[in-house]
Amino acid sequence: MAKQKLILIGNGMAGIRCLEEILKLNPDRFDITVIGSEPHPNYNRILLSTVLQGRTSLADITLNSREWYNQHHIKLFLGEMVLKIDTDNQILLTDKLRVVSYDQLILATGSTPFMLPIPGVDKEGVISFRTIEDCQIMIETAKKYKKAVVIGGGLLGLEAARGLLNLSMDVKVVHLFSCLMERQLDQTAAKMLQTELERQGMLFLLEKETAEILGDGRVEGLRFKDGTEIEANLIIMAAGVRPNVQLAKDSGIETKRGILVNDFLETSIPNIYAVGECVEHRGIVYGLVKPLYEQGRVLAKRICGIASKGYEGSVLSTQLKISGVEVFSAGRFEETPDSKAIKIYDEIAGVYKKMVFKDDKIIGAVMFGDTSERGKLLEMILKQQDLQDIEKVAIFPTSIVESHTITSLANSELICNCNGVTKGAIIEAVQKKGLSSVEQVKICTKASGSCGGCKPMIEELLSYINSYDFSEVIEKTSFCSCTSLSEDEVVQKIQQLGLTSLSKVMDVLHWNTKQGCTKCRPALSYYLAMINPEYENIQETLFLNDRMNATLQQDGTYLVIPQMYGGMTKSEQLRKIADVSDKYGIVDIAITSEQRIHLMGIKEGDLAGVWADLNMPMSSTYGNKVQTIKTCIGEHICRCDKQSSLHLSASLEKRLEFLTTPYRVKMGVSSCLHDGASCTTKDIGVIGMERGWEIYVGGSSGRKVRGGELLCIAASDKEAFEMVTGFVQYYRETANYLERTWEWIERLTLVHIREVLFDFELLRQLLDRLEEELSLRKRFYEKSELSTFKGL
Repeated sequence: MAKQKLILIGNGMAGIRCLEEILKLNPDRFDITVIGSEPHPNYNRILLSTVLQGRTSLADITLNSREWYNQHHIKLFLGEMVLKIDTDNQILLTDKLRVVSYDQLILATGSTPFMLPIPGVDKEGVISFRTIEDCQIMIETAKKYKKAVVIGGGLLGLEAARGLLNLSMDVKVVHLFSCLMERQLDQTAAKMLQTELERQGMLFLLEKETAEILGDGRVEGLRFKDGTEIEANLIIMAAGVRPNVQLAKDSGIETKRGILVNDFLETSIPNIYAVGECVEHRGIVYGLVKPLYEQGRVLAKRICGIASKGYEGSVLSTQLKISGVEVFSAGRFEETPDSKAIKIYDEIAGVYKKMVFKDDKIIGAVMFGDTSERGKLLEMILKQQDLQDIEKVAIFPTSIVESHTITSLANSELICNCNGVTKGAIIEAVQKKGLSSVEQVKICTKASGSCGGCKPMIEELLSYINSYDFSEVIEKTSFCSCTSLSEDEVVQKIQQLGLTSLSKVMDVLHWNTKQGCTKCRPALSYYLAMINPEYENIQETLFLNDRMNATLQQDGTYLVIPQMYGGMTKSEQLRKIADVSDKYGIVDIAITSEQRIHLMGIKEGDLAGVWADLNMPMSSTYGNKVQTIKTCIGEHICRCDKQSSLHLSASLEKRLEFLTTPYRVKMGVSSCLHDGASCTTKDIGVIGMERGWEIYVGGSSGRKVRGGELLCIAASDKEAFEMVTGFVQYYRETANYLERTWEWIERLTLVHIREVLFDFELLRQLLDRLEEELSLRKRFYEKSELSTFKGL
């Protein structure tokens, strides 16, 4: 099959990230061409300020070298602009008279700097701050002149001002508004930032509107509308950017502020897509890295023919380090009549924090000076978590002057928000691959490879790893004493080599002991059963089908558990149980806390008769499986409707019974917030509420009680059912043998697990694989005959 021709117009961060995702999903599907107007390979535009400040070079901020394009057989045309797109014939023309045809076309034309339409804007020495060439002009100008003016008090303008200070220029920042960074900070944080930057040497002219740029040929100064004037040898326009839509507009593609796209990044013209800063989605144009990368992932799936729920927009958050000052904002942090705020302001320590609430939900936050709680706050905003009063005041540490270092972060905390890289992932990469620099960490994990705001945290983490205080070890360990291979390597080789039995695994993989050991034999049996559902593993549980199974007891007798889905039964079933108990002399009968009846002390020779006379489904909860689901049916606490929780419990039990899991999985379903089934201390707990179901995961009710974490809120019974079963299947597929759910969550991080389950296509694949395995197991069990166990 011939490859499709895919052309990317624009060689920036969003477009190339989309290509990277396409190459992961289907590397052989497309013949790819990239056309970029700049003469450089893809580089990190966000880090231009570090080049200006002298901290990095162009090579340091290059994201994809020419070798990368060659390695992936991508045709790269640099310093070339597309002039016209013939959408009918699917061809385009460049300014070098190159004609290229396409099957699929991605527009990633980015944005262009906004130059104020004022007299004198075309004079020498008036530039924007958008490209490598702009940086070079500023560096050369600073060698001859000393007075610089930056028009614009946003992030870009402040970064440019900091760079010009480093070049020994006198810098004034002109801003139309009364506060700096008015889109990212509230007034308090903005004033604190202004005070700190003034201390560093910047001067600010706020609420000033430029009327004219002065000078003959070259800029000499500027005049404001209030009649005042200042001198200037260099003027940097940092008054914002505009989506670059001209090519799309000239080609008949619908535009407004940006190129209009739907949830799958499709434009109004078939086979033409758009991604990045040039895009307008649901009326919003995004300029931050994370939303653009999210768009890229969705578009990659669409182009590769993989179904997904599409792009639904992003909650904007900003984590920045401006001239050494940490600032963070997320969501809607403006105070309104229907919102309330909690504020902490330590003028001595230079720390300010604000959380904004509406209807007991946190909807926005601003932090200045100390942003250590940013991950926790962002997570609360994203999932619209309900918070009680005691939780609100406990979000921030009790001591606001307490020093926060990298050591206080859990391994599951995100270090790089743009690329989703956790502290634990960086530690693991450092230990396994011997990384020693931020650059090596960036290449290996992509952390700091986008906005660069996390670079100081990575530097701090590397310093911590190399200190005497560091004792965490995330390293490769062998599966057991029988082999030098790790657990992951053993599983990988079982799959690659098609090994189907314990003896083959131990023989082909050169086990040190022929029979294995007590650690590896059960683990191998589990992995073999997961990889091949028809793998037969009979240990202490006799299991033929859903009506024939029993558990061996210490005294040599057997235990049989009639199935009662959701703890519900009928009088007919109870009469039959009583009759069978009388017939076979079963005197030890117990009702457990999971609402099940255990028939104990059954003789081996009576098993066939007991099964035949009961003639009902049996529960099989021995070993590492989803245990009987605990429900709450009592009326002593409240009188809420229990039916929906009982039906959900029964549905989950029917779907998940008989499935092996890495470790025993305990579940509970409660009908209301009174949580009579102790759901928050189960591996999986489901609690009913007015807006649906709260699903908690990773709890434990052992000697050390562990509270579960909120996975999500499901709006319907169907959504709750799919999220729980998808969670179980992903746990089965990716957890190590005997790894508890909470250990697994800590290792993968709850953020990652959410990303998988919230992705419609990935969740559907998990559910399909679960259904396929259940079908295989059912066919296998139907073949089982009682004669198999005549010798019992």
